[in-house]
Amino acid sequence: MPVCFVPFAVCVISRYPYFNALKDCLSCLLVQLRPLQDLDVEEHIKEFAAKLFLIPSPPPGLLHLVFNMKPLQIIIPSREDPDSPIIDLDLHLPLLCFRPEQVLQIMTCILTEQKIVFFSSDWALLTLVAECFMLYLHPLQWQHTFVPLLSRQMLDFVMAPTSFLMGCHTDHFEEVSMEIEDLVLINIDNGDITCSKMAEEEPEIPDVPAQAAEAFMKRVESLQLHYDLELCHLRASTDLGELQTRRRAWQQKLNTEVQQTALQLIVNIFREVKDHLNYEHRVFNSEEFLKTRAIGDQPFYRKVLETYMFHSFLKARLNRKMDAFARMDLSTQTEEDRINLMFHTPRRLTMEKMASKQFNPQYVVSRRMVISMPDLQEIKLPEVPTRKSSLRKLETGVAVRMPSKSISTFKIPEIHFPLIFQCVHSYYTDFYNHLSKAINTLPPDNSALLARYFYLRGLISLMQGKLLNALSDFQNLDKTDLRIFPTDLVRKIVETMAPAERLQADRKPELKKLISRVMENQREVMKIDDRVKNFELPKTHMQLDDFVKRIQESGIVKDIDTIHRLFDALTVGHQKQIDPETFRDFYNYWKETEAEAQEVNLPPTVIQHLDKNECVYKLSSSVKTNYGVGKIALTQKRLFLLTEGGRPGYVQIAAFRDIEDVKSTTVAFLLLRIPTLRIKTLSKKEVFEANLKTECDLWYLIVKEMWAGKKMADDHKDPQYIQQALTNVLLMDAVVGTLQSSKTIYAASKLSYFDRMKNEVPMMVPKTTSETLKHKINPSAGETFPQAIDVLLYTPGHLDPSERPGNAHPKLWCALSEGKAVVFDASTWSIQQHCFKMGRSKLTCMIMVEQSQVWIGSQDSNIYIINTHSMSCNKQLNDHRSDVTDIIVDKKNGIPSEAYSSSLDGTVIAWNISTLKVNRVFQLPCQNLTSIKLHNDQLWCCTGSCILVVSTHEFQLQLKIEHHLKDVCSYFLCFQLFPERDEVWASYSGSSDLYIWNTKDFSSPPQKIHLQDCSEITCMIRVKNQMWVGSSARLQGKSKGKIYVVSAEKKTVEKELVGHADTVRALCSAEDRYVLSGSGREEGKIAIWKAE
Repeated sequence: MPVCFVPFAVCVISRYPYFNALKDCLSCLLVQLRPLQDLDVEEHIKEFAAKLFLIPSPPPGLLHLVFNMKPLQIIIPSREDPDSPIIDLDLHLPLLCFRPEQVLQIMTCILTEQKIVFFSSDWALLTLVAECFMLYLHPLQWQHTFVPLLSRQMLDFVMAPTSFLMGCHTDHFEEVSMEIEDLVLINIDNGDITCSKMAEEEPEIPDVPAQAAEAFMKRVESLQLHYDLELCHLRASTDLGELQTRRRAWQQKLNTEVQQTALQLIVNIFREVKDHLNYEHRVFNSEEFLKTRAIGDQPFYRKVLETYMFHSFLKARLNRKMDAFARMDLSTQTEEDRINLMFHTPRRLTMEKMASKQFNPQYVVSRRMVISMPDLQEIKLPEVPTRKSSLRKLETGVAVRMPSKSISTFKIPEIHFPLIFQCVHSYYTDFYNHLSKAINTLPPDNSALLARYFYLRGLISLMQGKLLNALSDFQNLDKTDLRIFPTDLVRKIVETMAPAERLQADRKPELKKLISRVMENQREVMKIDDRVKNFELPKTHMQLDDFVKRIQESGIVKDIDTIHRLFDALTVGHQKQIDPETFRDFYNYWKETEAEAQEVNLPPTVIQHLDKNECVYKLSSSVKTNYGVGKIALTQKRLFLLTEGGRPGYVQIAAFRDIEDVKSTTVAFLLLRIPTLRIKTLSKKEVFEANLKTECDLWYLIVKEMWAGKKMADDHKDPQYIQQALTNVLLMDAVVGTLQSSKTIYAASKLSYFDRMKNEVPMMVPKTTSETLKHKINPSAGETFPQAIDVLLYTPGHLDPSERPGNAHPKLWCALSEGKAVVFDASTWSIQQHCFKMGRSKLTCMIMVEQSQVWIGSQDSNIYIINTHSMSCNKQLNDHRSDVTDIIVDKKNGIPSEAYSSSLDGTVIAWNISTLKVNRVFQLPCQNLTSIKLHNDQLWCCTGSCILVVSTHEFQLQLKIEHHLKDVCSYFLCFQLFPERDEVWASYSGSSDLYIWNTKDFSSPPQKIHLQDCSEITCMIRVKNQMWVGSSARLQGKSKGKIYVVSAEKKTVEKELVGHADTVRALCSAEDRYVLSGSGREEGKIAIWKAE
């Protein structure tokens, strides 16, 4: 009787793309099936499937799971972070099949959402290559149909009218290419990229932007893609496990390099999109973005900007998502990029970029240009090699090098068969016990790995039905790695809990708070605003509020006060509304002026006289002057004459800080009186005269505004003023160009803000303030209005070879409103990290607990922990039940040993810094606990009614300083210890007096120091032998922020510093050499003072 063989197929289906792991599993299964009888095969396959079902997927992070599948050890890799994809395939496969320029061409097809069909004679290669290209896109995501394998019966799928990416066997190539139009056909086997033959004309596939393409190809060429070359210098191995481990390590390293190379390509292509976004109104100005692209790159961007993929990318940018793109963009920013964040400056070419452009004439400049900021040389570390400017030719010589990350593995216990209940129960028990052992033996400083163990143990407890244990393990993620907290899973656990279990959970304070947080978050989660608007000119008349919104959307100006003045200028002599025609004319004039300025091309003989960061913002028409005939040029620092003749030349007219007087007059010429501008400088006897004719009145306003702005910038040590003055003069120019009526100059004068301030209000800064003030910075840069500075923290720099050089610099941390924090590089005072977001409540205190941790307390009762290496918030402490008010660190022999935190309800918690576990908790007998200090194992606690002193070990009350004022409405506001002098300094609400107690004699009344012109003392810090006191004050009828420097020895005020236009809200010291002060929301700036 003939034997009939029927093919038997095993298909493994998974939610996760574990290509290599599942391939290894199937390979093991084949080995196991060979010796079996026919009847045993099906049973063995069932056991195989059940075993795979019991293997959990690892949480995001650097922990891979390992299990035994005989004869191989199977590794289940984790994704790098919650937003990253799982990578378990050989990412370099497309680089073996295609040349780098072809890879770029395929990437273009995907980014422009073409109809793409891959072909290969190898079915497996179709899926792997298509998946690789999807991973190259990350964090962008393909939004359309994705079917990497099409059978013969499914070929009609390629007739779909929308974009798609599919794969077919090469046997169907002719059929597909002859019958269907507009397809991009990619043959993996021979590396060909063609179009379907039915197309009347080939679809236009533009080139990837030239500089990004060049950088990508150079980096690909530097990759080592062949494993055999890696083996040449290694001994031969006879151990299968060793071979597998060696190959896996090589592949993992190569995957990381390929992934970073692809990500760098995406970042290089889309880096400057953010310069054309308005976050407040969720607007992208695509037209202006396209204008700033190189001519040869515009076809690419024109197509990409219309895709669904790019639209999703815009949503993520407008939501300020910190994904792989944002992290790489941040890590590769130049110093100029960081300074750009601090100013909103009209786009112009710097001299450095103008010189570069002469060597690269096809490149159209696109970045905002700003002035350089003064450094405080005394605390600046040695400079590292700086990156090239934004017009740079992208670094192409080597592949992106990322610090290697150590991968840990966890061996899953054996699964015993048959899979009856007892066996499965035993497997979960072993798994739980293995994890518990790993948790107990792991050093507490390895919190990242500890978090993964807690996560896995929580999953196992969940599978065992032990819901409370699962919640406890997930709750531990708060203190180990908050990023992997499974919010949706925890919510489902809570919703399915039996009433008895829920009651048990509510009896445990930590679980009750966890459940409350998760369930409240669900109720409070606001739908993410996914709108992305393209900027459009208005079509109806605008009142003031609508005009403000439209101007902000246009990207011209963000500052509301400036826009109000612009509204007044454009409505001079008219009803207080602006018609669409006026707005259109103004917008077009502004953009045309901006475009013309990009085309200014000064000769090298002129460029050499200017600083590399100077920009030409305005040129006059050709005029006659007493220095010769030429055009007057305006930069942010000076006026100069661009002389005409055989060769354009440079003649200095005046630096703005050197101007003594400016006049607009007329000179006689025959029977005419010609309007003339006269500029007198301190350094020249000769007065500059220019016959500017009709331009004279405008230039008179411009020069006076720049002069006043420069004087104010110098007096207040605040470079932002000169940027504001520049914006004002360019708005004047646009107003004059728009209105063209008899009242244009009067209208433009509405924008002369600094000149008017100089005439109306004395701008003189007191000598003591001017000598002590070093610099001012604005942490609210890029916002529509200033924000109050609630807390300041200075952290010293450190040198760590494993970190980027920028991480070695000292930093200034600034807490703003609604849980936001900004970080400055304190060696250059440029923004390093634009915005951390920690909840939505006010941040109340910050401290560097150890070199790698900054703790930030919040009114939402949480303490947020920032990792200073990754600059991310991935832990939080939630044991307080009220506003966290202060955090201090106890150091033994200079090493942090314990941290103390206080909350408004009078609770003090002592923390183990390494494990983040609570050592001790103490409840004070009174509430309104606002701050704590530590000295000699004693904790000094300031409450509204008294200052309490307790021991740190037993928390026993040792001393109490009573409120001694007669005014029962007043309360202790802030205090400081001066232990060397046995003194306690304190202030009361509503009082302008400092009170000083002798700690050895509390029976004596406190010494009082009266602070003149002070309304209330708001904060104080000790610096050397001085007490710096911040306050709110009334000067000349206006609220000001004033700082008093009080001598601890003489008990007298040595300095009164008036450097803020609002209350001083925060003070901090930078190594006792500088004091930094932050003001309220009326000004929202940080002043940097020299301490003596």
